[in-house]
Amino acid sequence: MALPHCRHFLLIHLIILSATSLASPQEQETPVTRFQQYLRINTAHPQPDYASAVSFLISQAQSIGLQYRTLEFSPGKPLLLLTWLGSNPSLPSLLFNSHLDSVPAEPSKWLHPPFSAVRTPDGKIFARGAQDDKCIGMQYIEAIRNLKNKNFAPARTIHVSYVPEEEIGGLHGAAKFVHSVDFENLNVGFVLDEGQASPDDEFRVFYADRSPWGLKIKANGPPGHGSRMYDNSAMENLMKSLEVISRFRESQFDVVKAGKAANSEVISVNPVYVKAGVTSDTGFAMNVQPSEAEAGFDLRLPPTANPEEMKRRIAKEWVPAIRNMSYEIIEKGPIRDYTGRPLMTLTNASNSWWLVFEQAITFAGGKLAKPEILSSTTDARYIRQTGIPVLGFSPMSNTPILLHDHNEHLRDTVYLKGIKVYESVISSLSSFMEA
Repeated sequence: MALPHCRHFLLIHLIILSATSLASPQEQETPVTRFQQYLRINTAHPQPDYASAVSFLISQAQSIGLQYRTLEFSPGKPLLLLTWLGSNPSLPSLLFNSHLDSVPAEPSKWLHPPFSAVRTPDGKIFARGAQDDKCIGMQYIEAIRNLKNKNFAPARTIHVSYVPEEEIGGLHGAAKFVHSVDFENLNVGFVLDEGQASPDDEFRVFYADRSPWGLKIKANGPPGHGSRMYDNSAMENLMKSLEVISRFRESQFDVVKAGKAANSEVISVNPVYVKAGVTSDTGFAMNVQPSEAEAGFDLRLPPTANPEEMKRRIAKEWVPAIRNMSYEIIEKGPIRDYTGRPLMTLTNASNSWWLVFEQAITFAGGKLAKPEILSSTTDARYIRQTGIPVLGFSPMSNTPILLHDHNEHLRDTVYLKGIKVYESVISSLSSFMEA
């Protein structure tokens, strides 16, 4: 009897997945080959294969005796939660977070296919997600595997989360997760999320993210012949705004170039599109002045910035209504917690979690660079909004920063060293009794 269409598709899918993941017995035996298997699952937007990724991770959890459950706050966007119960579950738990999804890749620009996870003779593993951030997703599991093999027993319960949609804002993943009863019931006391690679021998650690805004500005003016000189034409008004915004951008960049602040500590403003003109079958009509002109900008605000002051600047200086202009700000996540404080995690002696984390890195033979604000944005901002301390950390030293870049890769020795670092971090944090 013929299978129904959906069951037939599922059967084919499982066969293909099995053939991929079980290519040879050897591939099941090393941390590196398991990492390669995870990388070969295409979770890039716009059609991330979440189902295969979750299925693979569940198989890994089962192999080391971890509890697991799948949550779905939006249809088709699963969130996987793994749990290692501690001996004292009344203590606040630990959460190690990573995301399932990846950004798209342009195969023609890569040395190796971006989802082949080719390992070259010098140990470089090429794949989309190798640094951002499937590495830590597997390192968590491998570190727990090693600790279990050593009969280590955590006092605190350890949770590992794999969330969807981080690369497109996290609104259907972490944002909903942290506001759920499921998250509240975890009783989380401290969180580690993703960080970035470090080109030198120190590990980078991040205590805050910049908050992303999308800004659209629109100018209106009289349309007419290209030869006429209008006051307040749409393009003239848009260009005036572009000049003002450019000067602000230069003022922020000057601070960075003078060495007075890091790039992540200033407000960055970058134009991403301009849209104007009247078109015909032959292209733009060069003798017609358009009645509308629009531009878009990517803004990143550090937690030290005043968002209300930024909004006032936009309204009064950048896009004044007196010039027939309007604007829209798309705030992509919080910049303050529920008490109005900046979303920052303390990295000094007043934060006992920080002291334990710092000591664990030293025990593992690593060195930490000066804590910094992440110039981009992660799901950590949603967790920090609840008041829970979060650090961004990915143990990749002596590694070029290649997230979202062509030929993203990670060296196998760096990956393996990261597992040892997480062994130290997980054992130290889960044995800490005072917080």
